[in-house]
Amino acid sequence: MSLSEEQKRFYAENGYLLVENAVSPEQLARLREITAGLIERSRGVTESDEVYDLDAGHGPDSPRLTRIKLPHRRDPYFWEVLRNSRMTEVLGDLLGPDTALLTSKLNTKAPGGGAAVEWHQDWAFYPHTNDDLLAFGLMLEDVDAANGPLMVIPGTHRGPVLSHRQNGVFCGAIDPDDPLFERDRAVTLTGPAGAMTVHHARLLHGSAPNRSDRARRILFYEIAKGDAWPILGANSYFHALGQRGFWDDLQERMITGSPCLAPRLEPVPVEMPLPPAPDISSIFRTQASAGAKSAFA
Repeated sequence: MSLSEEQKRFYAENGYLLVENAVSPEQLARLREITAGLIERSRGVTESDEVYDLDAGHGPDSPRLTRIKLPHRRDPYFWEVLRNSRMTEVLGDLLGPDTALLTSKLNTKAPGGGAAVEWHQDWAFYPHTNDDLLAFGLMLEDVDAANGPLMVIPGTHRGPVLSHRQNGVFCGAIDPDDPLFERDRAVTLTGPAGAMTVHHARLLHGSAPNRSDRARRILFYEIAKGDAWPILGANSYFHALGQRGFWDDLQERMITGSPCLAPRLEPVPVEMPLPPAPDISSIFRTQASAGAKSAFA
């Protein structure tokens, strides 16, 4: 089912959408099953690694994760669903026929205090030649106001990119005292399992800790239009691949269509995500190691 013209206009003006039934019940059940298995296998992990980012209190008796990294590389079903579901249709409506995956992540906020994601703009992490980039957030569990939902500030995708620096380094979060940060305009995005949020790469967003007794598991895909080429990415693995490796990897990351070899250059605001924070292994560790100020303290 394609987006309506009204939905497309809303996204263009506000920079976000909430789309229900983004996957079928069967797809949702399979994704939840795979996710549960990945979390179960984390019980024996004692330090964050290339697969798991551990939250405080994680242990064999109580697995607590902030994130499963690159889930589309952990199980091919995460990739299959992105390419063959209503998500694929929404992608075509908003970005056209040629689209590439930048990264995926499964944020698994544990009950009883699962870590917050401080307010930020994805664009600050990975500037491109144009800003036709977005993120899908597929809810694998029901999400309500109590378990750390995504919050967005409408229209900020058409405004400035705020400073994401603290203590002289890129900290991956804005200063909550920034006069351009209008917290009172925030909209909370909640929905049933199977619903999906969409937000533009320049939209200000964040999420509070999960204070409920229920998990909040959201599968995120960050995606670029085929003619948007990366300038730099904070902790993007593909920048270290070299020319041949990058090209081969790009073929594997094409969701729909094919790569565009003529980047579209637009006068978009760009600032490099440098110098890097002491720990850039995840957004949580980037924000913490650089001393980002919390808007949720």
